[in-house]
Amino acid sequence: MASTARPQNPVLKRTATSTSTASSKVNSPSDSPTGSASSTSLSSLGSVDEVDVKKPYGKLLDTHGNEFEIPDYTIKELRDAIPAHCFKRSGLRGLGYVARDVASLAATFYLFHNYVTPENIPSTAARAALWAGYTFVQGLFGTGLWVLAHECGHQSFSPSKTLNDTVGWICHSALLVPYFSWKISHGKHHKATGHMERDMVFVPKTRDEYASRVGKLAHQLNELTEETPIATAIHTIYQQLGGWPMYLISNVTGHNYHERQPEGKGIGKKNGLFGGVNHFNPSSPLYEKKDEKLILLSDLGLAITVGALTWVGKNYGFSNLLVWYILPYLWVNHWLVAITFLQHTDPTLPHYDGQSWTYVRGAAATIDREFGFIGRTLLHGIIETHVLHHYVSTIPFYHADEASEAIKGVMGKHYRSDTEGGSLGFLKAMWNSARMCHWVEPSEGAEGEGKGVFFFRNRNGLGVPPMKMEPPVAKTAAGKGAKMEI
Repeated sequence: MASTARPQNPVLKRTATSTSTASSKVNSPSDSPTGSASSTSLSSLGSVDEVDVKKPYGKLLDTHGNEFEIPDYTIKELRDAIPAHCFKRSGLRGLGYVARDVASLAATFYLFHNYVTPENIPSTAARAALWAGYTFVQGLFGTGLWVLAHECGHQSFSPSKTLNDTVGWICHSALLVPYFSWKISHGKHHKATGHMERDMVFVPKTRDEYASRVGKLAHQLNELTEETPIATAIHTIYQQLGGWPMYLISNVTGHNYHERQPEGKGIGKKNGLFGGVNHFNPSSPLYEKKDEKLILLSDLGLAITVGALTWVGKNYGFSNLLVWYILPYLWVNHWLVAITFLQHTDPTLPHYDGQSWTYVRGAAATIDREFGFIGRTLLHGIIETHVLHHYVSTIPFYHADEASEAIKGVMGKHYRSDTEGGSLGFLKAMWNSARMCHWVEPSEGAEGEGKGVFFFRNRNGLGVPPMKMEPPVAKTAAGKGAKMEI
């Protein structure tokens, strides 16, 4: 059962999972902006039962209507709770997993290429079905290899930065991923997770942005009719097929405040095709000048792979290239987008503005899910241990389960997971999040700092309804305010 649920009217009780009197703003990395500390920590209330305490940030409700409380622990408490051996990395062990995934890809290709043939299987329909299964299986093995390169990017693959970047560059380039370009932008995502103006991936639309997209004003969202299931399905299919390449090409779902780039590289540049923001151009505002040679090295890796694929297409035909590589590649894209979307998009998750965000709070705005054997074995646990990954990204995946269990005692009710239904539950969550998570806005009962904590709302009448807003006021000729009729 999902552990995200909390009662509508919780009582405050001191527990072993909340022992710090420090604010979540303490012991954050140096890149975390300073905000005003909450004046009341739940853990500072002592042994108090059945007491209603007015929180300084008001009453915050997630999309389900559960009352949300801002995290109040520190990074130091989390790190101290993790056994020391969980931080140890083994390059030999990491290379063993790479060898396993590459061997799985090669063995699958060998078996299908040599045995799924007209001579062995005369039925065209049967061969087509088997080759369709081939693309799915290779997509899973390819995603597993992608995850190992992701480990390299976080330096959790081995203690050697040279080995990490070499293995990561080779594996990601083979999957048409610009290794260093992605590594840099992904690192910025980790430093600003849940920040509405600095996060690099799946930044949700604000109420105004969503209203503009559907041709309405913000106060008119309450009047929208329900989005049809067909529209939701079309949007989801587009997201799953095109989301990853569009992210690389145009920074879709990333923040769009590039004019703040400290070196001035973002002036006049915006997300979108031909907007100057992408993962291939060294002058992109996603990168600093010191990174530009690494961006070119990433491009070189892609060029080598494209050259190899072109050779295969010319010598073996496009239809073979399509089945051997392109369709499995699309499956890899699908899994990457699905995993990332569900790690950061859920009715229970908050997002923060610049005044309310801290590193601790942002990293807690992620959720663990469950994908059974596929997730834990083929995809190296990237789905099941993501909350830990955002707090300590250098812990290798084979220690992540143990480390995750260790930090749950510190995080307490702030830890989020949704494991109900296993693999099927994971797929179901994609639909539920697509229906419930349309835009974010503050809770109606938010006060002070709480007005900078945003939760998902939707037009489908699911969960907490959107905040009711009055139409904008226009000045009359006599200088008096009057509501605009639009």
